[in-house]
Amino acid sequence: MLGAGVFSAFAPAAAAAGAGLLVGLAIAGIIAWCNAAASAQLAAQFPESGGTYVYGSRMIGPWTGFVAGWSFVVGKTASCAAMALTASAYLAPAGWFKPAAVVITLALTCVASLGVTRTATATKVIVATVLVVLAVVCAGAVSAPRAADAFGGGLPHGAYGLLQAAGLLFFAFAGYARIATMGEEVRDPQRNIPRAIMISLGIALGVYLLVAVAALVTLGPEALATAVAPLADVATAGGWAWAGAVVRIGAGVAALGALLSLIAGVTRTELAMARTGDLPTRLAMVHPRARVPRTAAVWTGVAVVVIVLVADVRAAIGFSSFGVLLYYLIANLSALRQHGEHRRYSRALQVSGAAGCVVLAATLPVWAMAASAATVAVGVAIRWIRLRRAAGRP
Repeated sequence: MLGAGVFSAFAPAAAAAGAGLLVGLAIAGIIAWCNAAASAQLAAQFPESGGTYVYGSRMIGPWTGFVAGWSFVVGKTASCAAMALTASAYLAPAGWFKPAAVVITLALTCVASLGVTRTATATKVIVATVLVVLAVVCAGAVSAPRAADAFGGGLPHGAYGLLQAAGLLFFAFAGYARIATMGEEVRDPQRNIPRAIMISLGIALGVYLLVAVAALVTLGPEALATAVAPLADVATAGGWAWAGAVVRIGAGVAALGALLSLIAGVTRTELAMARTGDLPTRLAMVHPRARVPRTAAVWTGVAVVVIVLVADVRAAIGFSSFGVLLYYLIANLSALRQHGEHRRYSRALQVSGAAGCVVLAATLPVWAMAASAATVAVGVAIRWIRLRRAAGRP
């Protein structure tokens, strides 16, 4: 969660909600909290890899599990595109954002195909770097003059825009799902996974609130909405020319690290789904020396390049958010079916989380929502055809 999302999500959210950005962030945080409670509760009962792909299959049925897994693949593939576009926005010169994003995607796909992933040590370094950079951003905001319209102007698109901003900002929170997918690698998962999910989400929400206030107070909603590298602009607003370079490098490191991690995560999910027959079996091929699903990595890279070429950051974030919100909708519905000793939180949280996911998904940018929904539908149709053929039906 404390990665590249904080460098990319505020600008499109400000375009949707204006000064209502902070309210949108609060809404996204509340719904993320409800979803986190469902994920934590399920992870305690099913401490195994797979996340909601496993939970949906176990608690509701194979079709539900497939939709969750496929939505995760769709959403996180779009997240890869958003990370590549974010890295290029902060690192590449103006006019070269798209070509740079394509090159970044291809390069990191090759790296992932060789079996290189983001280690725990690298993750600690990246998070520490991001926190230092965000501290520089907030310090720059303190020394900068205040924007005249920081909290004025109302809601340019009304309640719809406010909810759309919440859906776009939800993109930045989605990382806590990865904790639940690592159930087989955690000591005392019934205790540690729920604690890790809730504590990490709380820390991330606090950091986001500080940075969002700094961005609004310094740039104002209109300038924030049109900024290509918004946090670099905040850092330099106080006259610190060097701060812009620091933020750009830090954002680039965060985005590249997130992209490498996402490619590895998506390909492993594709590998798991291919092994059960939910995706083409070719994606389950593991390279004998690198020990990675190289075919899945290549196809993921191709899909990311396509999204990079046809979408901007806002559309990629919207595309991603739709898939992730559908994933968490299934998590909440699965948690609603838990009983007895497995129930840790009130059902009201799961009902609220499910309703929130539906509302936010329905208010995302229309193009992104339609494209993501169509991609999910294509996956469902292919699986239905494959199952009919396997059963000997025309």
